[in-house]
Amino acid sequence: MGVAAAVVDQFRQVAREQDKPLVALNPDTVLLESGLDSLCFAIIVARLEDQLGIDPFTTSEDVYFPVTLGDFIKFYEDAAGSKAA
Repeated sequence: MGVAAAVVDQFRQVAREQDKPLVALNPDTVLLESGLDSLCFAIIVARLEDQLGIDPFTTSEDVYFPVTLGDFIKFYEDAAGSKAA
């Protein structure tokens, strides 16, 4: 499973588990308007670290929180690419 698919899968899974209404996901979806809360994002980041073996929030020199789903996916793809290099 690729990075983008893993991210979207975790968003959907966590929304179901936490009983949160999730908006339609696309690259322009604003994370703060997705229907998920900070606990959901913490769960997603922890699970993606287990699944992908990366946590760009602790390994990146650029400290910021992505604004859109597309930004979030790119953040993980960039970290995965750095890990592979």
